[in-house]
Amino acid sequence: MSVPNSGEKTELPPPKTQVGVIGWLRANLFNGWFNTLLTLIAGYILISTVPPLIDWLFLDAVWGMVDPEVCKQAEGACWTFIREKYRLILFGTYPFNEQWRPLVGVLLLLTVVGFSCNRRFWHPWLGAVWLATLLIYLMLLGGGVLGLTPVRTELWGGLPLTLLLAVVGIVVAFPLSILLALGRRSNMPIVKSICIGYIELVRGVPLITLLFMASFMLPLFMPTGVSIDALLRAQVAIIIFVSSYLAEVIRGGLQALPKGQYEGAESLGLTYWQTQRKIILPQALKISIPPIVNTYLGMFKDTSLVAIVSLTDLLLATRQAFADPEWRSFFVEGYVFIAIIYWCFCFFMSKYSQHLERVLDTGHKR
Repeated sequence: MSVPNSGEKTELPPPKTQVGVIGWLRANLFNGWFNTLLTLIAGYILISTVPPLIDWLFLDAVWGMVDPEVCKQAEGACWTFIREKYRLILFGTYPFNEQWRPLVGVLLLLTVVGFSCNRRFWHPWLGAVWLATLLIYLMLLGGGVLGLTPVRTELWGGLPLTLLLAVVGIVVAFPLSILLALGRRSNMPIVKSICIGYIELVRGVPLITLLFMASFMLPLFMPTGVSIDALLRAQVAIIIFVSSYLAEVIRGGLQALPKGQYEGAESLGLTYWQTQRKIILPQALKISIPPIVNTYLGMFKDTSLVAIVSLTDLLLATRQAFADPEWRSFFVEGYVFIAIIYWCFCFFMSKYSQHLERVLDTGHKR
């Protein structure tokens, strides 16, 4: 019969208050008087706001096709307004019978975006696919070919116009910003001065100023009889504005790399462009993913500013839906609807950027 050693230590289970749900609550919500106070305040705010908000959004809301007067007597949201005006909100003043064209274009564009998010399709031919997609998108919206009825750009609006401005802005501004960032770090004085002047000048003025200049000032300097489409002018202004901000973001990524990366490339006999393409830019862009996506999110929402130059983006199309006197009082439902649309796109970009960070992580995380 063995006698237990009195000096031997036995492992005891942790206290029940430190494991499970109770342990998590103590560690995260009640680990001190200040956090306890914040938890109680936050809980009170949630209890006070969430149930009434759910009632307004869903339980007391009006969903069927009813008269506006019935909606005015309801206590909840009137989603009948969205059912009545969704085509005006999503497509603006685009001809009613031709709205299948922007719908097909949006679905095609989103499909290509989805394919582009898969790294298996990151090949040189993807650029040609993007170019073809944008050309088809413009062909569908503009018409005039293959028997499609021509539609002036002044009638383009809603979600298709917002996506066009955002996607083209992202696709074109990204390579331009890389060149600006490299130019600002260049050893050639003229190139460096031009890039610095461009970046500092554009970053020093609001986007609304560039839109005004592109829409109202630029035509004054054009020769008689020569005009540039208003949509194209707004698109160029957005590209110029976004590229200047992205250039500084990418420059930050370039400066974060140690000097040894450049010295290693020189020891291998790589040229300047080989060094940038194979060693420097892949690392700098990977480091810069969060601020790059943050810039894209701001740019996507800033497309609503084109309304000041008479372009009917998603926000302005929603405001036009309020012009109907019978439905004017339901503007909150309209803003909630487009806020959900904006949030969905921004949330997708945010989650995809986090996915890229995890996939491309090679030891830079701390």
